[in-house]
Amino acid sequence: MLTKAELQRLRSLREKKHREALGLFVVEGEKVVAELLAAGFAFEEIYFTPAWATNKSDVGRVPSPAIGATRGEGTPPTLYREIAADEMARASHFPTPSAVLAVGRINRTPLPTGALDRGLTLALDGVQDAGNVGTLLRIADWFALDRVVLSPDSADLFHQKVINASMGSFARVRAHTADLASVLATTCVPVLGCDLTGGDVHTVPALRDAVIVIGSEGSGLSPVVRKFVTHYVTITRFGGAESLNAGVAAAIVCDNLRRAQQAPREN
Repeated sequence: MLTKAELQRLRSLREKKHREALGLFVVEGEKVVAELLAAGFAFEEIYFTPAWATNKSDVGRVPSPAIGATRGEGTPPTLYREIAADEMARASHFPTPSAVLAVGRINRTPLPTGALDRGLTLALDGVQDAGNVGTLLRIADWFALDRVVLSPDSADLFHQKVINASMGSFARVRAHTADLASVLATTCVPVLGCDLTGGDVHTVPALRDAVIVIGSEGSGLSPVVRKFVTHYVTITRFGGAESLNAGVAAAIVCDNLRRAQQAPREN
């Protein structure tokens, strides 16, 4: 049985200030927990109901939850605790609780100096919708981008909605939070800013090293980041829609960059 203090701690993790204070985040849902386990993510704690313990169909299922899973040499095993369904309902962050809730350790990896000069980087400039940030992590994973960099005013990387929307990509993508203006000021590779006034993305040449910047849903690229954009790109519009979702736009730009890389070169 969970104590009052344990319930309070689990529920407090819905707020960023408590996540930062405790160094922990929470993720809830059979599918996303299974995907993160399958990707090798090492949770600190997993709370589950009997329904989860008896369901063997999930991808990444740990064979014996009561025993726990190894988290690496010198690291304590994941703590598995079976709790009653009514306890899960009190601990859950959602109106309809799932059968499993997992707690992970926050690990914010600093962005190495000069990292943006190598490979493809997806930079999020004030993308505040947590679902969009999670989708952008999935896109970076799909196109095997080297890293994602989030501005401090983007949605928190460890927000539960970000992790859920990433569908397991959270555990595979190298993601960092950093001041975009500072890191873009020192990079020597092309910086592609997604903007309606830009040139056709289909005309962008093959780039092995570049930064793709996606702006906020409401106001686009921030003025301070625009100072470092070397090429503005857009997706040709044929209909009447005002704009594209950030994730859709990023996917199209990434697809064109990857296709340009793979196109045969003329002698």
